[in-house]
Order: sequence, then structure tokens, then C-alpha cells
Amino acid sequence: MTDPKTYIDPAAEKMELAVAYLDETLSRIRAGKANAKILDGVRVEYYGSLVPVSNVANISVPDARTIAITPWEKAMFKAIEKAIINSEVGITPENNGEVIRLAIPPLTEDRRKALVKQCKAEAENAKVSVRNARRDAIDGLKKAVKQGMPEDVEKDAEAQVQKIHDKFLKRIDEIFAAKEKEILTV
Repeated sequence: MTDPKTYIDPAAEKMELAVAYLDETLSRIRAGKANAKILDGVRVEYYGSLVPVSNVANISVPDARTIAITPWEKAMFKAIEKAIINSEVGITPENNGEVIRLAIPPLTEDRRKALVKQCKAEAENAKVSVRNARRDAIDGLKKAVKQGMPEDVEKDAEAQVQKIHDKFLKRIDEIFAAKEKEILTV
């Protein structure tokens, strides 16, 4: 007889990964406030390999509208500026010779709505991943019944998978609601 946990645990793990990915993705979406995480996706050419900006410079947020980048080597100024300009950040860096500053412009109403729409799409993708994990677990449980698992054990395991599924969907909705509030707050 197969243990229902062999189907439940991997499903819960996949659901957890979907939520973690959503959280990471939403943290990179600019919400009108300075946040060092928007530079996480920016890679800089450093001695022949691409590395995150945080590996070659100190990144700080002195106020709500500015990100300050202090490269550890003077030679990195041009490379960091070029990487930011070529990235999807959409902000032109200002360089005074010691610090690269990114001034975060206030978002227009249309841009806010577009960002909320983008976040909603990301949240929906995470929900689809969670639903797929639930479906895979339930399919596995149904196959296990054919291999000798008692039906009442399968039904209990299905209910447990559904409970886990509902918990993760609620977390996705909470993460999205928090990001939506952050974006729409002027």
C-alpha cells in the first residue's frame, strides 16, 4: 500500500515554490517607492562574467524616491550605468563620480493601473501552478486506489490536499492585495 504523503508532500512543496516565486516576482515590480530589490534582475559585466549589481556595489535607499549605488571600484561606474540603462528598470542613472543615483519618478494613474494588472497576472499564474500541483496529487491518489490504497484513505488525503490548496490560494490573494495597496498608495 502506498502512503498518501508521497503525493501530498510534493504537492505542498510545489505550492510553496509557486508562492515564493510570486513573492520574489512582485518584489521586483516598481511601486513608486525606492526599493533596492528592483535592481535584483540587473546584471553587470565583471571580469568576464555577469553578476548582480549588489555583488560589485553597495546599494542603499537614502529616501523614498532615491536609490544610491556606490561601486566598490571606480572602473565599475560605466558598466553599472550601462547595465541599468539596458535593463527593464526604466530609470536613467545619474552619476556624480562617487555615487550613481536612481531617482524614482512618481507613478501616473495609468501606470499604477498597468502595474496592478501585471501583478494580478503574476498572481493568477501562481494560482494556476497551485491548482496544477493539487490536480497532480489527486491524480496520483486516484491511481494509488487502483494499486490497492483504501478509498477512505484516498478521500481523506484528497481533503487534505484541498485544505493545503485553499491555504496557498489565500496566501496568494494576501500577497497580491498587499502589493496592490502598495502600488495604489500615492
